[in-house]
Amino acid sequence: MVEAELKSAIVNDDEVEVVPEKEGPMAEVFRGSAKPPAIEDVVEGPVIAIGRARVFVDLPPFGTGIIYGREYLSAREALKNIHLGDTITAKVVGSENDEGYIELSLREARQALIWNEAEVAVQKKTVFELPITEANKGGLIIAWNGIQGFLPASQLAAAHYPRVPDGDKDKIFGELKKLVGEKLEVMIINANPKEGKLIFSEKGAAPSERASLVEKYTIGDVLEGIVTGATEFGVFVKLEEGLEGLVHISEMDWALVENPKTRYKAGDNVKVKVIEIKDGKVSLSIKALIDDPWKAAAAKYKKDQKVDAVIIKYNKHGALASIEEGVAGLVHISEFTNEQELRSKLELGKVYPFTITFFEPKDRRMTLKPIA
Repeated sequence: MVEAELKSAIVNDDEVEVVPEKEGPMAEVFRGSAKPPAIEDVVEGPVIAIGRARVFVDLPPFGTGIIYGREYLSAREALKNIHLGDTITAKVVGSENDEGYIELSLREARQALIWNEAEVAVQKKTVFELPITEANKGGLIIAWNGIQGFLPASQLAAAHYPRVPDGDKDKIFGELKKLVGEKLEVMIINANPKEGKLIFSEKGAAPSERASLVEKYTIGDVLEGIVTGATEFGVFVKLEEGLEGLVHISEMDWALVENPKTRYKAGDNVKVKVIEIKDGKVSLSIKALIDDPWKAAAAKYKKDQKVDAVIIKYNKHGALASIEEGVAGLVHISEFTNEQELRSKLELGKVYPFTITFFEPKDRRMTLKPIA
């Protein structure tokens, strides 16, 4: 059974109700991607049909996902609260089955999202206040989002480190047990989903320690740093031992950045500018050190001018077309009969002639109309 047939389908004797497509924040990413979601990918889409012991999820433009069988049973409590039109996140566990559906799992998606959140917390040095649940001779056990983590005794702050003169392990264990039930401010320093390993540290998590690291910096400072990691939302740059700042994806370049991981890798040296200091966190910019291409464009382009532009991305409003590096305008979907026509006439990576119909360089806004 294919996606188009859902409008009149019956699943296990239950009439399937279908609702119009409602996009989630990841739908735009899928439309701009050349490849369909693969096994292990985490995807997002609206619920378009609910049958007996199965739920259908729209994954445009690649088809329809299904949660059924064992995956439905393992998530049945959560699925009781799902309604038509709700956007849900799931993990791909099977390619197209005999009926043409992409098999999905809510349970595995939840685990994947938790570990992703842990990896982001490592990069951002997020501080959590968490209770100590157990102790052993090597350290303390902490529960976070349903995952057990370990806080080695060596990673305790000076105030909580067990001071035992003769180093007797039993005495150390006795001191550690006194912390069970207490809440400590900690950071995740290692997250390994394959091994199920989550390591915490109390060192550097106290607000006073974080504040002392950033107090020497001011907005406008231009610094040299080292990239320590890249995520889908930006890159982290080490400014000094114990202090990192974030370059958000929007501050990486004037041009469109699809994936920070393709721009930078750990160990790269970068020059950055401090643009915000708040709550002990430093926000950085790379593009602030690069000339704004829209300023030069203001002298080169004007409304009603004919230009050539390359299609760089699709979005829910139409397509983005770049007339030069860092200067792109919107080709609105209203210029076409439907989205399919737009995509067939404006292919990614190809150059087409346009007329500039709106141009406000100071606001970095431009619209383009295809020339027939």
